[in-house]
Amino acid sequence: MLSTVLKLLFTTSLVATLAGCHAIAPKTEGNLAVQSVEMTVPQEVTIQAAEIAVEYGDYDEAMRLFKEVLEDNPVATEAFVGIGDIYLAKKEWKQAEQVFTRAAKLDPRNFDAQYGHGVSLQMTKRFVEAIRAYHRALTISPEDAGANLNIATTYLQMGRPKSAVVFAERAVEVCGEDAPAHITLAATYQLLGRMDDALAEYIAASEMMSEPSPQLMRNIIYLLTQEKRYREVVNTTEQLVRVDPSSGSYEQLGWAQFRLGDYASSSTAYITAVEFDEENWRAMNGIGVNALNAWLLSERKNSGSYEDARSAFRKSLAINPDQPKVITLVLRYGL
Repeated sequence: MLSTVLKLLFTTSLVATLAGCHAIAPKTEGNLAVQSVEMTVPQEVTIQAAEIAVEYGDYDEAMRLFKEVLEDNPVATEAFVGIGDIYLAKKEWKQAEQVFTRAAKLDPRNFDAQYGHGVSLQMTKRFVEAIRAYHRALTISPEDAGANLNIATTYLQMGRPKSAVVFAERAVEVCGEDAPAHITLAATYQLLGRMDDALAEYIAASEMMSEPSPQLMRNIIYLLTQEKRYREVVNTTEQLVRVDPSSGSYEQLGWAQFRLGDYASSSTAYITAVEFDEENWRAMNGIGVNALNAWLLSERKNSGSYEDARSAFRKSLAINPDQPKVITLVLRYGL
């Protein structure tokens, strides 16, 4: 379950490096931190030019400009932060961590430095250090949604949902219109066994997205199934096959329709699943169960359904022989 939840978090922007609700904290005056040497006007202009280059995706030019500032002012925290952000954008996590370490030491009260350090540490799986960096960022800006969200996801990666929940809830309070915040809170509730709360948060997240991800839909389907809300399971799974028309999606649809008692539609969905993937033995079992059910409902007179069941189960066992329940069915009904 943990791996499934974390997969959803990663596919829905695990680390909020560019979260819409991410706020930049104002610099704190009068602290004991090591302060950067005050930049000259030309250096500030160069920093601004570098930031514009970053916005347009011209990382090479931005890097050149940031390094130009550092040549004149080797302790310009803003330049180090800018370089670190470029490394994050390029997913060069180790390089980012080294740069943010420098920036955070230069100015411990610089939110961007601490936050970026936390992100780079989290992405290199140095979770304990990442938690500490995010905590330092939150002492500077307690209301920042990105820092709250990321510390929550880090705790989830560590398998500590109880520690994550307060930060996940805070992220939603601060940025309620942000779908990743609701997904993180939902995942936290799910791991804590608060299934109703998790389902509500997943649904809230899906309503904020123009097209919910297949993994998000599967999490919703899972929780609806736990509550035996099969009509809603079918409705959501029908939406899933439109977004992700795959063998796995049609297999889920076949299962949901069978539980709802719509055997004809279930059989069609399972057949479609096998058309997408001839090795999907679970879908073959679905075809077999529907055919066996039709044979039994005909008072064992429909020989065509019997042969369909026999064929499907035997194909399934040829792919995966280790299926005791299927073997029992085959032996019980002489298939």
